[in-house]
Amino acid sequence: MKKLDKLILKSFLGPFVLTFAVVEFILLTQYMLKYLDDLVGKDLGIQVIIQLLGYFSLNMVPVALPLAVLLSSLMTFGNLGEHHELTAIKTSGISLLRILRPVFFVALLLSVGAFFFNEKIVPKANLKAYSLLWDIRQKKPSLDIREKIFYNGIPGYSIKVDKKYDDGSTLKGVMIYDHSDANGNTNVILADSGRMYTKFNEQYLALDLFNGQLFAEGAQQGSMSATNNNGAGFFRQRFETNKLLFNLSSFNLDRTREELFKGSKMMLNIKELQHVTDSLRTQLSKDKETSGIQISPYYTYLPVDSARRATKPKVAKVTKRKLEPVTRDIYSAAANKARNIRSFTTTAADKRKVAYREANNYEIEIYKKYTQSAACLIMFLIGAPLGAIIKKGGLGMPVIISIIFFIIYYVLTILGEKWGREGLVIVPAGMWAANFILLPVGLFFLYQARNDSNLLELDFWRKLSLRLKKNKM
Repeated sequence: MKKLDKLILKSFLGPFVLTFAVVEFILLTQYMLKYLDDLVGKDLGIQVIIQLLGYFSLNMVPVALPLAVLLSSLMTFGNLGEHHELTAIKTSGISLLRILRPVFFVALLLSVGAFFFNEKIVPKANLKAYSLLWDIRQKKPSLDIREKIFYNGIPGYSIKVDKKYDDGSTLKGVMIYDHSDANGNTNVILADSGRMYTKFNEQYLALDLFNGQLFAEGAQQGSMSATNNNGAGFFRQRFETNKLLFNLSSFNLDRTREELFKGSKMMLNIKELQHVTDSLRTQLSKDKETSGIQISPYYTYLPVDSARRATKPKVAKVTKRKLEPVTRDIYSAAANKARNIRSFTTTAADKRKVAYREANNYEIEIYKKYTQSAACLIMFLIGAPLGAIIKKGGLGMPVIISIIFFIIYYVLTILGEKWGREGLVIVPAGMWAANFILLPVGLFFLYQARNDSNLLELDFWRKLSLRLKKNKM
């Protein structure tokens, strides 16, 4: 490797690692904000949070790579141009294409690596991330008994306290409804004060109650028992101390088998996606072929003799009063058949539309693995020549330009996916549209950079407008 290549690569790798880390962090933060409500207040533990962030960070890599390549290319060649190193290299007889070559090979390797990463790693990361997220959503919030509010988080019990002291364990004015026997509010415990704490590695909640009473209906015990107006027995029992133990196993994070989530399109590789797509399209073709057979029972065909007699019908104005009972029944039956046909065709059309969209969704996931990888090269073709033109490094102008082009790429990608999903264009055209539109832009910047064009200066555009006016004349 020549010294020039080492210089260029050393100037590129530093900004690339930095920008990739920043972009990955921003995208991950923006993505996790959607699920913030599902994570707060469930006492998940740092290990579960780190696992979830790690899985979703792997999911963000194919999206972060193109933007990181664009921004780091702009910064690298902008810095070289700003410090006149690019000019010095050109004056020694080395062309711009030769200067860009080492970074081009790095971008090419990143594109190939992004494809295999998207094919092999991302589906597995999505499977683990979304299965874990599903289990987190199903998990109950952590134990949080608040003042003067009935807490129903423990199965079979409703607990209310009048005051909860700052230590988080001392309680005053405790009321507990016991629904564990499924007989309604027949068992009630009242206590002046209490203290709660967890036992056995936080698997059980212990509640010590002081100076209280226990009320129960439907039982008789000793001299304190009585009879209500309906004849049912009930009793009241006083206590100085009473200890209750509640099972907190329902608050654990139970993991669901990952095999149940494998059918999602985000968790399949290209071969599996292609298989599902072909199956859906084959089933859609069969539905179209059999639709005529399925609708035929809704039609009634006249015999040949009846058809001949009906060849010359009498035309007359038909009203409800003139219709005979038999004729009225015939018209009613015909109207019912017409409604049945309309209902059947509407349902069949909606079913085929859903199947068509679903097949397109799986096909979109196939092409997304290719387009996201190719976007690394496209962003390099835009960023590197543009950095050589503007000759500005740092995080000022390069960041603004990178955001503009990334927004353009993102909008074009979303539009292409939507048009492909709805069938306005074929899926390959919709998915490759963003890359094919931005590729000429990158080649234009490369052409201007080779000619040392001042693309961002007013003189360039003034000369261009004068040239266009002369061509019109």
